[in-house]
Amino acid sequence: MWKHHKRFERHSLWLVLGITVVVSVGGIVEIAPLFWVESTIEEVEGVRPYTPLELAGRDIYIAEGCYGCHSQMVRPLRDEVERYGHYSLAAESMYDHPFQWGSKRTGPDLARVGGKYSNDWHVEHLTDPRSVVPESNMPPYRFLADQDLDVHAIRAKLAAMVAVGVPYTAEQVENAEADLNAQVDPYASETSDLRSRYGPRVAQGDFDGNPARLTKMDALIAYLQQLGTQVDFSTYQAEDPENLR
Repeated sequence: MWKHHKRFERHSLWLVLGITVVVSVGGIVEIAPLFWVESTIEEVEGVRPYTPLELAGRDIYIAEGCYGCHSQMVRPLRDEVERYGHYSLAAESMYDHPFQWGSKRTGPDLARVGGKYSNDWHVEHLTDPRSVVPESNMPPYRFLADQDLDVHAIRAKLAAMVAVGVPYTAEQVENAEADLNAQVDPYASETSDLRSRYGPRVAQGDFDGNPARLTKMDALIAYLQQLGTQVDFSTYQAEDPENLR
């Protein structure tokens, strides 16, 4: 059989046909089974769509290129698990369009940054990174505190997410602007329906330290503060780091 390989090497048409057949067979074997499974991602309790404020913050995170220096995926390797926490689950990114896994870490991974620092720390870090991390080469983003968050299209953003498969309900879309404003109001936690729509673990409060304005800083910090907090990993049987490779 192997003596016939010269035919493929000497005639480009045969080579192209051979490549086409091999790639087609490999593609069918890998892709076809996916049409017979309901989902390739196991649903995990606690994972929910972003609140309107978090979604707006995620858009700012992407617009400012934060993904270029910070990944959001803890690999199942011992050193990463010991530094960042439980390795990332596919379900944690199921409502990301696009996902923010990343492949470069000029700065640390942010998959588990939610709740690790206070809102004040994030404000200081975004305003002057070297004031809290002297060796940081991150540029300052103090201008975010001076820019009001544009909320006029927030309902349309949720509707767009619905179009790509995020399961926002009609009620959530209808109340998008009200929920956004409720999340930055420290006195609305008992009166708004935000938590009934998105769960009891939603963080509410004045994120940027300026209750008189709703800014891009509010939205970005709200997004950062929920990263890695949706899944209660105390209910998981974590693998022994010695077994991680």
